[in-house]
Amino acid sequence: MAIERNLRAERRWRDFEEDEAATPDFKPLTREEAQALRAKEPSLSPWRVIGLQVGVGGVAALLAALVTGSQVVAWSVLYGAATVVVPGALLARGMTSRLSSVSPGASAVSFMLWEFVKIGVSVAMLALAPKLVQPLSWPALLVGLVLCMKVYWLALLWRGR
Repeated sequence: MAIERNLRAERRWRDFEEDEAATPDFKPLTREEAQALRAKEPSLSPWRVIGLQVGVGGVAALLAALVTGSQVVAWSVLYGAATVVVPGALLARGMTSRLSSVSPGASAVSFMLWEFVKIGVSVAMLALAPKLVQPLSWPALLVGLVLCMKVYWLALLWRGR
């Protein structure tokens, strides 16, 4: 049984080596190729995404006030939007700092740190919502939160153009 297991492992290793041999070697891009790739796939500033989220949250709160005639609903939608925008802005600020771009390792650690900060601030804001927005409409808050979270998809489509 152990011999059979070893034979299977050996066959898998041989298959892996054959697959590796079949794949072409990595070829670094020339300066011109890298510039062409950057022009074809432009990066999207996180601040544009945050700005778009602020706009969507403001419009959603305004529409909620006009449709329902209730300031409670409008403030709840606005707070839901802020629950996405404020932590997102903290993450964007942390990731665009000079310290985050020192090295790839520092960048990865910085991303993880700021992502934890973002999640913590989001949870804290949601926990504080009933105390800060009184009276609070949870469905309206969730509408504002979800709308602003979906802006990321719009930003990806926007970048695709």
